[in-house]
Amino acid sequence: MPLAPEVRQLFERPNYAHLATLMPDGSPHSVAVWVGIEDAHIVIFTGLPDSRKARNLATDPRLAISVVDYENPYRTAQVRGRVVGTRHGDEALAVMDRIAVSYTGAPFPWRTPDGTLYLIEPEWSRYAELPFDHRPG
Repeated sequence: MPLAPEVRQLFERPNYAHLATLMPDGSPHSVAVWVGIEDAHIVIFTGLPDSRKARNLATDPRLAISVVDYENPYRTAQVRGRVVGTRHGDEALAVMDRIAVSYTGAPFPWRTPDGTLYLIEPEWSRYAELPFDHRPG
């Protein structure tokens, strides 16, 4: 399913997202992640093959991910989908370097040979923008 332009834009910018995966007992697990777009896929990365998200995705590729606009937290998107592919090593780090530059201005600092880039195919998405001004006080 192609993403609506508003949803895609949130994933293309350096916005923080929350990834929800399923634990072996079916309970949810959520973790904050950097995100990006690679072709028609949302991408996330883990440098640790034994991380909770890596283990969960290895047993069940289904996931949900929400993203919040860094500049306007009342602009959000939610996506449900599944992992349809992975990349490893230099191929994964090349994508992560591009994503890291957008977040930090520098290539991805955590160089690990066991890193995995996950390619996520969206199956459902929703965009929302609430009419509020963000003025924490």
